[in-house]
Amino acid sequence: MKDTFSALIEAFRSLLQPKMLGLLLWPMLASTIIGLGAAFFFWGSWVGALTRLLQSELLARWVGEGVSGTVSHYLVVLILIILLFLAVYLTTLLITAVFAMPVMVDHIARKNYPDLERNKGGNLTGSLSNTAVAIAAYSIAWVLILPSWLFAPLAIVLHIILTAFLNQRLFRYDALAEHASKAEIGKVIERSSTKLYLLGGIAGLLQFVPVINLLSPVYVGLAFIHLCLAELQRLRQS
Repeated sequence: MKDTFSALIEAFRSLLQPKMLGLLLWPMLASTIIGLGAAFFFWGSWVGALTRLLQSELLARWVGEGVSGTVSHYLVVLILIILLFLAVYLTTLLITAVFAMPVMVDHIARKNYPDLERNKGGNLTGSLSNTAVAIAAYSIAWVLILPSWLFAPLAIVLHIILTAFLNQRLFRYDALAEHASKAEIGKVIERSSTKLYLLGGIAGLLQFVPVINLLSPVYVGLAFIHLCLAELQRLRQS
């Protein structure tokens, strides 16, 4: 736990550096523009499709015909807004992981870990593959746990666990790819699994804070860089 909180503190210090502050906004702005652009062109189609789904015979048999008609009228727009927000958040994470992380890793390594040898065990193909798997698994699980929101406390717990999985799976590879060999990536992930999930869970709590949740991916990425590079350094020293 000490190492996890140390990574969070170091990440905050790194975030205040001018180069990192410059990275803070653009992933969120880019994903927001993409999301709003898609909504501008496809909102009517989305509303129609979701309305037909909510009024379908299958859903009517599941929740009751009267309930189906009522909720489709009042909640279709709210559901779409929630889904759009989720899409913007995931796009922000994707942009941060694929495009911002290499810059962040290089900056942190030069400043905090100048003697750490770069074994280049990862590459862009691995990063894209890892990102795709992480987001696909998260999206499927997110849909599966939707019924849990009928029991709010359970839903929050499941959502934090799910976000912890997403964060650690998404950022750990990119944090290590430049410096660790393929074997070292596996060893660091194996021996630091608890720390990675703990950091992912703490970062997941930021998702419940409006506005900050869209700015948090860069901070979370910095925290994973500090944790993973420190763990790699300890692995080599041992």
